[in-house]
Amino acid sequence: MAASWCDHCAVVIPNSSPAVMQNDRPLRVLVVDDSAFMRRVISEIISSDSRFEVCGMARDGMDALRQVHRLDPDLVTLDLQMPELDGLSVLGYLMSEAPRPVVVLSAAEGGAEQLTLRALELGAVDFVRKPSGTISLDLERVSERLLQALHAASEVNLRGVSLLARLPRPPLAMALSSEVAQYAIAVAASTGGPRALAEVVPALPAGIGAAALIVQHMPAGFTRSLASRLDAMSAMRVLEAEDGMLVRADHAYVAPGGMHMYTAAENGVRVIRLGNEPTLWGVRPAADHLFRSVARDYGRAAVGVVLTGMGRDGAAGLVAIREAGGSVFCQSLSTAIAQGMPRAAAQATGEQGVRHLSEISAAAAGAISGAMHA
Repeated sequence: MAASWCDHCAVVIPNSSPAVMQNDRPLRVLVVDDSAFMRRVISEIISSDSRFEVCGMARDGMDALRQVHRLDPDLVTLDLQMPELDGLSVLGYLMSEAPRPVVVLSAAEGGAEQLTLRALELGAVDFVRKPSGTISLDLERVSERLLQALHAASEVNLRGVSLLARLPRPPLAMALSSEVAQYAIAVAASTGGPRALAEVVPALPAGIGAAALIVQHMPAGFTRSLASRLDAMSAMRVLEAEDGMLVRADHAYVAPGGMHMYTAAENGVRVIRLGNEPTLWGVRPAADHLFRSVARDYGRAAVGVVLTGMGRDGAAGLVAIREAGGSVFCQSLSTAIAQGMPRAAAQATGEQGVRHLSEISAAAAGAISGAMHA
């Protein structure tokens, strides 16, 4: 499936997907922003596309909740920084009491990355960065991106949103290995990925001689914040990857936004290499590149995992890991917010590797244990 991607994108957008209409009518969108100017501009952008209509505008969080119950919109665009009741509080209520796809509009300002990642963990489908702050006079620059995000949001599986009620507790401090990893767990995620990773990565155990290598389709800047958030929850040490880093046991490495990540065997050890080669499947980083390198360098000591996401990135790489003797798993469709990537992975490698999201970490650790004793 062809896909479009840009440096501002958080998800893969299938170009060939038909517009989703409800009973042959446009999708109804509620616009939530505390700035009257932003509400007007966002509404004008949405109304320019015949697939959508603006059914209402809310000036703050309390107003948003009232209008959701009164108007029952199909989609919501949500500002995070609002008086009285902020966007995260609104989102938490919506996902619990009135689930529907939400696209966050995030200011590109200090602290925005952490707020946006928390919104994605709570169940927001996607985010669009306001190009010049909370009140962006040039929002038209991202108009196409906003419309793409709304279209993608209309196709997600909301049954997968209720899985993560709260973030995992920080693990007890323990001594981590400084040894080079003998086993590798390679993970791919896209739409819905921050939420899935917040369940999978903290549940990966330290002390089994393995490293985790993670591709999350996300723009530059956000991957460092993602690594920081995962690090605070996890037994493993989670870092944004840098070129030349040793692949160490008990460590997890997140591919930087805008860069492909590979493993390489050099001077008897395995290291991380980054590259800005052309996009694959319209994305960079691409999991297929990582998975193929892990298959080559780790063979039977490799585990591949494909989580929620649109498109098909990771499916071909998962085949390469299996053919090298490694183990492969993919998230069940019923627990995936976006089903394209895990569906393609299951079609490529078979249903035997399909696991509920809550079972992925144990399955990966069990595969490592099996490889140790093979």
